[in-house]
Amino acid sequence: MPSILIVDDLISIHEMLEAVIQPTGYSTAFATDGEKGLARYKAEKYDLVLADIDMKPMDGITLLKQLKLYDPGAVIIIMTAYASTESAIQALKFGAFDYLQKPFKVDELMQALKRGMEFRRTVAEREATGSAPAINAGDFEARLIGQSPKTKRLIAQLKKLSSAHTPVLISGELGSGHEVAAELLHAAGTPPDSPLVRIDCRLSSMDSLRAGLLGQNGAGGNWVREAKGGTLFLLHLQCLPKDTQSELVSVLRNNAHNFRLICATEEDLEKLAEEGGFNEELFYRVAALPVQMPPLRERLEDVPALLKEIAGKTSNPHFDAKLVEFTEDALATLRAYRWPGNLAEFRQVISQVVTTTETRVITSAQLPLRIHELADWPTLADYLAGQEKQYIGRVLHACQGDKARAAKTLNIDVARLG
Repeated sequence: MPSILIVDDLISIHEMLEAVIQPTGYSTAFATDGEKGLARYKAEKYDLVLADIDMKPMDGITLLKQLKLYDPGAVIIIMTAYASTESAIQALKFGAFDYLQKPFKVDELMQALKRGMEFRRTVAEREATGSAPAINAGDFEARLIGQSPKTKRLIAQLKKLSSAHTPVLISGELGSGHEVAAELLHAAGTPPDSPLVRIDCRLSSMDSLRAGLLGQNGAGGNWVREAKGGTLFLLHLQCLPKDTQSELVSVLRNNAHNFRLICATEEDLEKLAEEGGFNEELFYRVAALPVQMPPLRERLEDVPALLKEIAGKTSNPHFDAKLVEFTEDALATLRAYRWPGNLAEFRQVISQVVTTTETRVITSAQLPLRIHELADWPTLADYLAGQEKQYIGRVLHACQGDKARAAKTLNIDVARLG
């Protein structure tokens, strides 16, 4: 019989909840404060915890934190005063499954308990069956190319998160690999042939969002039903219209057990939420497990490996593109550029160069002009710090050895360049 631990300092609440819950097939146990509730959970462990937020000496938020430290998979529903929406959102921030605002109706209580139990059962079934993933652990390295520290940390994090059913929020600049990360999480964390439903919030119209994502009365639309048993992937989440964000909260509350939720954004959603530009409750519902994609300029050690991988998948009419090499000056130019479009821009540039080159060895001069013009120029601070030679040398390198151009850039006589 599914078990529920009720933690509230009012005996009358215990009696009322027991009278309502037990006839529906759940067993109940009670604790009158957070400390006793934590001790009882550790001693017996329950399928779900229903806890009041306003208790002493240990309140509901502290209990929530302690339970999540002890058992990250604990399913906890917080009860809070009707006017205390801020407390409810705080509970979500620290890992609560859901919240109920007092005074709540019996139907609201039973629906919340049902959702929590279904979520618990879904996670337990996945752990018990151990369904074989669609990819092996090595496939992470095959798709996330590079050996830089940031790339290694990203791969390790994604591997760790792949088996979790909790929502993941992938953040990072445009073109930094959101979709690859989402595809890896889906393939490694769901059974083979399970659906991956992608929704681009930037391109979807209000009508399509309402029909496919929201549906009626928080039930979810066609896309939500299609994602059952698999993954619902929302791209460019920051572009979701503000007036639909609260409706999406209802969809997620009602369907949390049906699919794995992965969202991607190029914006700092937490900052937007704090400033009122994004629904705060929605943010904490989607950001339980955050992943930050590093920009290419912070993992430049990966450039040689990326060049080899891209060239190997590109065709050239003159020779085998796998044999293409980039000179040291070409590598230096590629590393100096800021890559505002990140991996997407890098892949486009390299594919174009490898496809059109008539020489097997590619020099800096063969790279697009904008790669040179928008290179990361050294700052005047270097010069002021007494590093005149290093500063001049870096500018000369950025100008590809063109002394006249370097002298003009530095506003010095060309003779000083030697």
